[in-house]
Amino acid sequence: MGLIRNTSGSKTRSTLLFACTGAAALFALAGCASHPNYYAPPPPPPPPAYAQRPPLIELADQNGFRTGADEGARDAYRGSGYHPEHDRGFRDTPGYDPSLGPFGPYRHAFRDAFLRGYDVGFHRQQLPSQ
Repeated sequence: MGLIRNTSGSKTRSTLLFACTGAAALFALAGCASHPNYYAPPPPPPPPAYAQRPPLIELADQNGFRTGADEGARDAYRGSGYHPEHDRGFRDTPGYDPSLGPFGPYRHAFRDAFLRGYDVGFHRQQLPSQ
């Protein structure tokens, strides 16, 4: 087992350091070469949002909530219990205007709003200002 001694150790060390630094710089700058740019096109814009709901649904929401709040408050005052589906307003869905559209969507929106309004009226929560 023989060890080889280099008498010019500092010269070899500085040459090796210079070579490593040069190789590192060469590899680091190799990625900076000019490449063609590949860009994906931007995504399409989202569909336009509706500014408001259809008039039929607006009417059903207003009528249903107000009717439900009134009947809920009446039931709470009378002490007749929480039964929104048994009230005449829920079954009859008053205020429908046939010129605005079909009855089915009106009835659905009216009953949803009626239930919300009934809950507010029955529990004596503050009604939203209109």
